[in-house]
Amino acid sequence: MRRREFITLLCGAVAAWPLAARAQQPTMPVIGFLHPASPHGYAHVVAASRQGLNETGFVEGRNLAIEFRWAEDHADRLPAMAGDLARRRVSVLIAGGFTAAIAAKAVTDTIPIVFSGASDPVKNGLVASMSRPGGNITGMVQFSDTQVTKRLELLRELAPRVATIGWLVDPTTSNEQSLSASLQTATNAIGLHIRRLEASSQEDFEAAFALMKQESIGALVVQNNTVFTNGRARLAALAARYAIPTICEYREFAAAGGLISYGASHTDEYRQVGVYTGRILKGEKPADMPVVQPTKFQLVINLKTAKALGLTVPDRLLSLADEVIE
Repeated sequence: MRRREFITLLCGAVAAWPLAARAQQPTMPVIGFLHPASPHGYAHVVAASRQGLNETGFVEGRNLAIEFRWAEDHADRLPAMAGDLARRRVSVLIAGGFTAAIAAKAVTDTIPIVFSGASDPVKNGLVASMSRPGGNITGMVQFSDTQVTKRLELLRELAPRVATIGWLVDPTTSNEQSLSASLQTATNAIGLHIRRLEASSQEDFEAAFALMKQESIGALVVQNNTVFTNGRARLAALAARYAIPTICEYREFAAAGGLISYGASHTDEYRQVGVYTGRILKGEKPADMPVVQPTKFQLVINLKTAKALGLTVPDRLLSLADEVIE
């Protein structure tokens, strides 16, 4: 081979090396984030998910991309949104809540799914078992049967003279009957009456509170449910207007002006979702990753709201509270 031809061939090969190297680099993984609410009011859980991903070595924009799909409180949009993410072949699909998890599971049995906040995922067919979920799905669970009775006890301590307790539920959810049975047993044990009230959208809240006032229902326990979590500000405002002491699960309710909350940390739940997602990206299989149950619970009391309702918070509750909002 002539010297000039050799140099030309060599230069061409060197110029091609960067292109070949780029072609061999792995594609940046894309996470799908599916949620039934709107991004307003949920920035903290998105940040918590990012924190969990960071703990496993994944940083959005550096070695990871996230595609968000928000249903804006229209659960009927979730199936189409889940289908869109599946067609984009995201690496992992994060599903915020039970309805999003069901929608995600319906569109793929191959893309890994990590859900948050689903209640009794075995009974509802999301996983085969808590310890070994099987299939392509795992996540974080909120078993609320024991927590709902604890909320009743806390509410009664704040409002000891109340004879009838309201129980606000979304009748379309799968765990409503078991929760209602648990609360009925608890109220019977302490000699209280319970009045079941229904709301399947935020538009139903006003009528429920008006009925409570009409029937002299003195306090309210709210089911853990996406509708009520998304509508926490409206619930808090109505509870204040109708002067009905109310307890919900997540801290966000008390932070929005509600009286009291007791339950697992929403933020920690989504941080763990991020951790699980990162572990899956590194090669672990959802089938072998146990569904995580909460071990720590937060009691948050809004002292300003208590004073507005004319309630004196016992020193015992103040000493037990993880946070007192003043």
